[in-house]
Amino acid sequence: MGIIVCQACNSTIDHFEDEKVTVLYAKSHCRDCCHTQGEEEK
Repeated sequence: MGIIVCQACNSTIDHFEDEKVTVLYAKSHCRDCCHTQGEEEK
């Protein structure tokens, strides 16, 4: 079982099937992070 994690807040974005336990960090932020960061950057 593998997990895709948000780089910004470390929340779990998705799960995927794999032979061993794997944690991948997404390049883009999750939906919760995008809205707050997008507003702060403007």
